[in-house]
Amino acid sequence: MTTREQIVQLFRNRPGEYISGQELSRVLHISRAAIWKQVEQLRELGFEIEARRACGYRLLESPDLLLPSDLVSDLATLLVGHQIHCVETTASTNQLAQQMVVEGAPEGQVVLAETQTAGRGRMGRRWESPSGVNIYCSVLLKPQIPPHQAPQLTFLSAVATAEVLTELYDINARVKWPNDILVGGRKIAGLLNELSAETEQIHSLVLGIGINVNMTADQFPAGLRYPATSVRIETGELQSRVPLVRLLLQRIDFLYAEFLEQGFAPLRRRWEALFDLLDRQVEVDLGPRIISGVVGGLEPDGALRLFMPDGRIERVVAGDVRPIAS
Repeated sequence: MTTREQIVQLFRNRPGEYISGQELSRVLHISRAAIWKQVEQLRELGFEIEARRACGYRLLESPDLLLPSDLVSDLATLLVGHQIHCVETTASTNQLAQQMVVEGAPEGQVVLAETQTAGRGRMGRRWESPSGVNIYCSVLLKPQIPPHQAPQLTFLSAVATAEVLTELYDINARVKWPNDILVGGRKIAGLLNELSAETEQIHSLVLGIGINVNMTADQFPAGLRYPATSVRIETGELQSRVPLVRLLLQRIDFLYAEFLEQGFAPLRRRWEALFDLLDRQVEVDLGPRIISGVVGGLEPDGALRLFMPDGRIERVVAGDVRPIAS
């Protein structure tokens, strides 16, 4: 925990109270001049801190910042989030997590950023990452499973995100195969898993999750591939991101433990319950060709099962799925 985070934690442990500069100096083992400097930096970050002679400092208002101390406190997970690394800006949280793997980061490490300069979606598409309004998160896993099973974990982050958004905000979040979350047909979150593996062994799997939380309509760029929305747009209210991140990490932790113990079947059932196109006629853009059929759910390895008009079963491992109007 940084000195600034320790100061914030002290304020939050004693809400509404003044804490003298002398006490802060004694507890944190730094000079009163250093305390004043840290308080000024907190003010620059948006913390409203009152200073009164002979009384000390008092926290009046906090900004919606993602701080490890707020997120880790009473998180109660088995694995995910025991270490949380928050940065102001990075190229992408997935890239930073992969760099941490090289440096020996443990499984369950979480990376969060206030903004990304090179956020990416599927197939290298740009993910818009305005500062301070959304969640840009990566979770590092090292599952002891064969590499061919790794795509199944894409559905883990999808289920966790959709379930948590629905529970917290009472919005009907649904999954779109393979890696988007929709509300009312508009994209509210996207997922990008990145695997490092050899033929028989997974070195690391990074679950990348981007959620539009407090974006407003004018912050979405023109020419989006799909219509987009945010939690704020859907609820009509500005939302604190901390409860969402905490519940998301708890749900990922639970689903990961369940996956390792019981395999893909329970996760597949959860995902299919969130998928609106089950048993629907769809067309799938595979790039070179477009096929159509009836969605039969997920194959055991995570491929999309499509019942074709001639009776064949087509396994779709990549492609854009669109419903055919009845």
